[in-house]
Amino acid sequence: MLETMTLEQKIAQMIQPEIRDITVEDMREYGFGSYLNGGGAFPGNDKYATPEDWIELADAMYQASIDDSLDGISIPTMWGTDAVHGHNNVIGATIFPHNIGLGAANNPDLIRDIAGATAREVMVTGIDWVFAPTVAAAQDLRWGRSYESYSEDPNIVREYSAAIVNGLQGEVGEDFLNEQRVISTVKHFVGDGGTTDGIDQGNTEVTEQTLFDLHAQGYVGGLAAGAQTVMASFNSWNGEKIHGSRYLLTEVLKEQMGFDGFVVGDWNGHGQIPGCTNESCPQAANAGLDVYMVPTQSWRPLFDNLVAQVREGIISQERVDDAVRRVLRVKFRAGLFDKPSPANRPLAGRSGIIGSQEHRAIARDAVRQSLVMLKNDSQLLPLHPTQNILVAGSGAHNIGQQSGGWTISWQGTGNTNDDFPGGTSIFDGIAEQVEAAGGQVRLSEDGSFDDKPDVAVVVFGEQPYAEGNGDLNNLDYQRGNASDLALLERFQEQGIPVVTLFISGRPMWVNPELNASDAFVAVWLPGSEGQGVADVILRNADGDVQYDVTGRLSFAWPADPEDNRELLPVGAGMSYGDTPLFTSLLNEELGGESETEDLVIFERAVKAPWLLELRSGDTRAIVESSIQSQGAVAVSTFDDEVQEDARRFEFSGAQEAAFNFVAPFPRDLRAFMGDRSALVVTLKVPETVATNVMLNMYCGNDCGLNVNVQPILAELPPGQWQRTYFDLSCMQQEGLNLGHVSGVFGLSSTDPLEISFNDIRFVQQAPENAHLHCVSP
Repeated sequence: MLETMTLEQKIAQMIQPEIRDITVEDMREYGFGSYLNGGGAFPGNDKYATPEDWIELADAMYQASIDDSLDGISIPTMWGTDAVHGHNNVIGATIFPHNIGLGAANNPDLIRDIAGATAREVMVTGIDWVFAPTVAAAQDLRWGRSYESYSEDPNIVREYSAAIVNGLQGEVGEDFLNEQRVISTVKHFVGDGGTTDGIDQGNTEVTEQTLFDLHAQGYVGGLAAGAQTVMASFNSWNGEKIHGSRYLLTEVLKEQMGFDGFVVGDWNGHGQIPGCTNESCPQAANAGLDVYMVPTQSWRPLFDNLVAQVREGIISQERVDDAVRRVLRVKFRAGLFDKPSPANRPLAGRSGIIGSQEHRAIARDAVRQSLVMLKNDSQLLPLHPTQNILVAGSGAHNIGQQSGGWTISWQGTGNTNDDFPGGTSIFDGIAEQVEAAGGQVRLSEDGSFDDKPDVAVVVFGEQPYAEGNGDLNNLDYQRGNASDLALLERFQEQGIPVVTLFISGRPMWVNPELNASDAFVAVWLPGSEGQGVADVILRNADGDVQYDVTGRLSFAWPADPEDNRELLPVGAGMSYGDTPLFTSLLNEELGGESETEDLVIFERAVKAPWLLELRSGDTRAIVESSIQSQGAVAVSTFDDEVQEDARRFEFSGAQEAAFNFVAPFPRDLRAFMGDRSALVVTLKVPETVATNVMLNMYCGNDCGLNVNVQPILAELPPGQWQRTYFDLSCMQQEGLNLGHVSGVFGLSSTDPLEISFNDIRFVQQAPENAHLHCVSP
């Protein structure tokens, strides 16, 4: 086949655009080797696209790829998707626990079953290829992708990698890549979990032996199981970007490890190589990258540049042939040349498979096996379901929070329980069993009650986040604003026993919360089947234990916020009846830590619990996609330094319109009441700023600010990113109640306006040389 292909046809096999940036006609013209949907991308840009919509797009792209009328060749394309804990981009899919919880289960057979169920749900929508498993052995819990790692122990990662590859692809010699299996991707090669200080896409500074022993074991397991693709990592190794490392991608992965599939890049990862841009990067191909993941319209100039660079001898014809040979080899192995079109495959359109009871049962069992109990004083758990039980906390009835990032949207934000048809919240699961046993159960997120309960089950923890946005510099849970601790202590003061269910993507420093709990269970990010939590923490109606707590830590639990010491080691955890792990109250001193961490509203993406709201006239909408409009105002994402890390707002001037960063419940921001506390906005303005640009902040129906900041914006250099400091003391003097903020930052205008932002945050102490703008009506 290679001998019959033109250079343009070969380069097309090396280009992977994203569904928001290509059309079916583009596929017909170019014949791309593959394409993808990024997190939060849907057919027709519709979050509520049905399985039929997904199949329709898959079939249209496939038919265009084999249509040789324009590109002169018939090679089937492949669709790749981030189905990282179930088919998590599709409404109604089974959402399994994230990897960190599965690592606590320490059961490779369970992992294989989960991968098989995921493969079937993916096949229903006509997709061929899954970007999983992630096999990072995260070494610093401050890394925001820690929950995508099964364990810090490379032995667990190696075993799990083989299990999930077998579950997705089938086993070699048996059901390998048959009609109910998908192509898997072991990612991200290599060292993504070892960056200094846990900084996403940072620098992994280790020896080669450590790189292999600690960070490459997932590839030993996954490649041995027959993984057909490997995704290159954003990070560097000792200063060299992996996407540009010929030593690692070619000499190590392909030659020493014998990998004969193909290497795909991560989201414009090639553009981060020194000397490269998203539109031009021959260094990546020469290093051994076979397929460029190139979302946005950058694929057009990249295609042209790669063709020119081969003709100029910058990239050899042999390197291109090797890359395309690898892509075609995987397609032949997957049977894509023989299979019918996506709409006509055996599982296509069988929507009952998505979120089926069989798959939900696997997920529910995975939840049960993943829970880790750290405390159970007086053997409080499991609870008898005939008691009067109060269920409290922000995570009690919130399937989105318990599912975490990479769930429907990229960051896992902007979702409600209605977006999980067939799923159950943790409260749903508790209520079903308590009511069936004749007990009493009440949901009260704020912990209020009329009749004193026998016990309070408090569910709280981290809000959803994904890569980059989850990075922390300190593991102190709710640093500077310990509202969940206050709720636990209120129950304690009233003599009510407290069971804490902690939702998180990593172990955190929660010594005060542990001290204020009679029982404490790490539930991680359990996904859509909250009933699995209830199965473990409740007895049956006869008072017998239903399921013991069998999960054990796959990461050490930190003894301090800087993640420098172990409170509990890998393998720690309790079953019912075990002796306590702690014999006294834990230390609550922070060792001199006093500064309040910045409250980030927007950094690469909107940070939970904040939501971006658009308003035009009297109509409002929460932004749920990368491009959205509401009457006279529109927002779109664009790449500044990394993927989709900035937002552009355009006001048409047709009527008054606004955007605002809002919270579902008012937030206490009194930690930012200092003399130099500020709202810091990094923005870019055009040459001319509209005369009417109002800064809006809300603290209740009759409380807030509405101030014209046009004079401030007009002084900024146009077309350049500028960090602007707004004095919070002045805002308080003008009536802003920092103890009850519901709308944290917004702009409105009745005039045409374009303005961009890439960072919005509250800081307790602005730099001495920063000019604080005092806004007033």
